[in-house]
Amino acid sequence: MKKLFPLSLLLLSATSANAESWSLDSCITYAIDHNLTVKSNQLNMISGELDITEAKDRFLPSVSAGAQQSFSFGRGLTSENTYANRNTTQFGWSAQMSLPLFQGLRNVRTLEYSKANFRQLVEQLESAKDDITLAVISQYLQVLYYQEIYGVAIEQLRLSRVELERRKELLEAGKIPEVDMLQAESQVAQDDYSVVNAKNNWNLALLDLAQLLELDSAEGFTIEPIDEDMYLSPVPTPETVYASALRDNHSILASRLGVDVAEKSVKLAKSGYLPTLSFSAGLGSSYYRTSGFENDGFGSQMRHNFSKSLGFSLNIPIFDAFSTRNAVRKARVQQLSAELRLRETEVQLYKSINQAYTQAVAADKRMQSSAVAEQATAAALEAMREKYNYGKANATEFEQAKTAYIQAVSESVQAKYESALRRRILLFYYTARP
Repeated sequence: MKKLFPLSLLLLSATSANAESWSLDSCITYAIDHNLTVKSNQLNMISGELDITEAKDRFLPSVSAGAQQSFSFGRGLTSENTYANRNTTQFGWSAQMSLPLFQGLRNVRTLEYSKANFRQLVEQLESAKDDITLAVISQYLQVLYYQEIYGVAIEQLRLSRVELERRKELLEAGKIPEVDMLQAESQVAQDDYSVVNAKNNWNLALLDLAQLLELDSAEGFTIEPIDEDMYLSPVPTPETVYASALRDNHSILASRLGVDVAEKSVKLAKSGYLPTLSFSAGLGSSYYRTSGFENDGFGSQMRHNFSKSLGFSLNIPIFDAFSTRNAVRKARVQQLSAELRLRETEVQLYKSINQAYTQAVAADKRMQSSAVAEQATAAALEAMREKYNYGKANATEFEQAKTAYIQAVSESVQAKYESALRRRILLFYYTARP
């Protein structure tokens, strides 16, 4: 009987022969390239690059220029302190340059903060890629699990149909009562329902995987089986995996950089306590014309009224209504929050690794016991078949033996994929990339 079981797998491969199959690596690559969360983090990283550029630009001087033209009509005050009707025209231009010499270390600290924030955004992007990778691995194995369970259901239906035909022959020969054949027909109907249900679960798992990959449709979407080595790869100890993850895991690195960003935010807020010094320079000239008076020409006035200026501006903060103090306090609260997030990330990672290790070890034990149970129930089913053929067992006992065999096969399949999933998670944390 066990030689007939792989025929169901041939049926599964035939159903997907007309479509291009996706490997696990291709699914991971496609998901990373199209996942919306990853794209959002990529945009955040681009924004962080622009923040660095902006922080560098603050060291540059600012230059501006302007011109103004005004007209005045009607009575106005004259130089003799009398009023007269006069029309005046005035034009002027100016250019200014301002250079920050010392801004209380704000510009320097802003640049340091922007660089640290950018490094954190890079790690957050890689962490988002890790999250989608683990999600794809889990869902990919879920699809394979339901695919194989579908094969088990087909095998169960095949066995029931074979048994139904055999009982029809026994009934015609008068060796069994009619109730045994009715029971076999009922079992075929139940197994047919199980096949439909297993097929639906497989299709839903495929749909979930396709949606995880941001595919427009799951039509024609099939996946390839995974390497058998995944079931046999050694399980590293949780201590080894955790030590590697603390060094290389992107979520941990992002949280550490979050603490660094918070520390630099505190220093940036303290810049408000320091004085600022800036240098400025300017050029300008003007032209003025009043009706009823003799006025110099435009060019002459522009030459005569041309002016130049240089200056320094020092600003010493004395009291800013506790604005700087409050900003420093808020920054310190954010620093404590970042440290708590780092600790929380480390604890959660440690729990995940230990949970995956415990589940992997348990799955291995279940695989061993289910393999023994599968062999034992297969032998028991054959023995029960012989007893039933000679009238030493009834139909109920035979169906119970068949059900036990199918259940043992299903448990073996479940344990296999559970072991593969937990192994892959541990290796992922251990190597940082699958």
